[in-house]
Amino acid sequence: MKPDPDRVRSGGPAPDVAELLGQARQVRERAYVPYSRFRVGAVVVTADGRRFEGANVENASYRLTSCAEQSAISAMASSGSRGPITTVAVIADGDAPCTPCGACRQTILEFGPDAVIHASGEGGRTLTATIAELLPHGFGAARLADGHDVAAS
Repeated sequence: MKPDPDRVRSGGPAPDVAELLGQARQVRERAYVPYSRFRVGAVVVTADGRRFEGANVENASYRLTSCAEQSAISAMASSGSRGPITTVAVIADGDAPCTPCGACRQTILEFGPDAVIHASGEGGRTLTATIAELLPHGFGAARLADGHDVAAS
């Protein structure tokens, strides 16, 4: 199922993709990447139209690095918002579109099971996909609840 570029789940108009990617491009400039030098910026949009920004933040202990998408979702959750996330825009250094990593896909699924992702790079080509297309058979709240039903019987 391809996302409808003119509508979001809330029924309102979808955010302008070029504008969102431009915002993500500006956020990318704030990335802290002394090791990889690979900057990523992200903007998540919730059903009520609120936008949350994030840039990747590296650490000498690579495991402690935060992705841009995770940073934006953390900002959203820290503000008290629980979404749902309807749209995610991600842009990174390099020409090819930069899609969210597996951990970010799982987190997007948690807060936006119907989210549309727009991924781009400096080359200008945009890849648009739903989170379900990027994370088929994802492990979400419905599956966890299903496990509780089985255990109770």
